[in-house]
Amino acid sequence: MVASPIRTSSGVELTAAEATPADHDELYEAFAGVVAAGEGYPQAPGPLAVADFDDYWLDHKSLVVVARLEGRLAGSYYLKPNFAGRGAHIANAGYFVVPDVRGQGAGEALVRHSFGEARRLGFDAMQFNLVFESNPARRLYERLGFEVVGRIPEAVDGEAAIVYWRRL
Repeated sequence: MVASPIRTSSGVELTAAEATPADHDELYEAFAGVVAAGEGYPQAPGPLAVADFDDYWLDHKSLVVVARLEGRLAGSYYLKPNFAGRGAHIANAGYFVVPDVRGQGAGEALVRHSFGEARRLGFDAMQFNLVFESNPARRLYERLGFEVVGRIPEAVDGEAAIVYWRRL
């Protein structure tokens, strides 16, 4: 993947590039902050071990992208097969935007960017397995054409989760 500019709906220009080892510490700190705040991921809030971050966000991924705003980390996403074998044509993705960049369309820009990268990698659909009912990103996913294909009652700490799917 070549570094490329992506523009948010509010006109902010981000630079998207494949993550490198030089991005590791900054990605870890940002994601650990998301987890500590209990925002949208199933890890228990609190300190996140580096090895757990590596396993969840970096290892065994088809692509990890970092987005930067004027050189500083704005957000990230990963792509990986959602299933093995004959189901590997369906991608899974995870996204986060750092708190001081939220509300400017960066999340939507990252999701849209991931569609093109997923197609480039050979995926033809995308599925999210565990989107908490309280997650504000649900409105975005539905606006971008994701369909609700399931609901998991009491998925994490009593909260239900939604399963989303979309053809690419």
